[in-house]
Amino acid sequence: MHIDQLLALTSEASEQSAILWQSTHPGLPSNWGQGRTAFGGITAGLIYHALNQVVDNDRNIRAYHVNFIGPVSFDTPFELVIEELRTGRNMSQYLGKLVQNDRVCVCVQACFGVGRKSKIHVDKLPEHNMAIPKKAKFIPQIPKVTPNFFRHFELAIEQGQIPFSWSKHSHYHGWMRFKQPPATFTPTHLVTMIDCWPPAIIQQLKLPAPVSTVSWDIEFVQPLEVTEENPWFGYQVDTKLAVDGYAHTEATIWDNKQRVVALSRQTIAVFD
Repeated sequence: MHIDQLLALTSEASEQSAILWQSTHPGLPSNWGQGRTAFGGITAGLIYHALNQVVDNDRNIRAYHVNFIGPVSFDTPFELVIEELRTGRNMSQYLGKLVQNDRVCVCVQACFGVGRKSKIHVDKLPEHNMAIPKKAKFIPQIPKVTPNFFRHFELAIEQGQIPFSWSKHSHYHGWMRFKQPPATFTPTHLVTMIDCWPPAIIQQLKLPAPVSTVSWDIEFVQPLEVTEENPWFGYQVDTKLAVDGYAHTEATIWDNKQRVVALSRQTIAVFD
């Protein structure tokens, strides 16, 4: 199922009150799976899509904090619940939850803010020298190794090795895009796509092992300006620390015009 078909499932929401938004879904197909659970990028993307339908149009997403609390089963109905925590003159704060079988599986706190004139200006965002690829360069679909959701994305790896290759690397540099482009590229698609890269630390493992993202923070530093049908987005991630079965990573995401559009941080549990 194409991502736009999944997002359409959230378009017929009914507003229950001033602060609550709910929608019941038939469930996610297994081709958006990652082991026994749904791909984290698609669940975070669905919640963002629901949030975007209730936030004021003058506000852009600024910060998006995701906690993956429990597995999301396939082909099982779930609800998206959106609660407005506070809306002021400049910012709006929301809480979003994906609920399945009366349990919270994914929880998001999101901040949307208007752009304002300011005398303060600091720009120390990183740059890169990666050339935009002509085609994807990554691993093929490998049963029981490659997550099912990989079929929806194209990755072009520039630095780093494939997962479970017993590599000494703990970083990835490269590019990403959808295999089948969305009708209109939005922040929802960017949220979904950022999470498609495997955790950089697992390339150090010799054999496949369960890996789970615990928490994920995305900061959107510039509004999207997508003019091409299916552009490549640059991605560089580095593992800052890995100890006691947990890894902590930081990533930068660029559009194809060398503009930093997002910063991403993850806490990852590795069960090797």
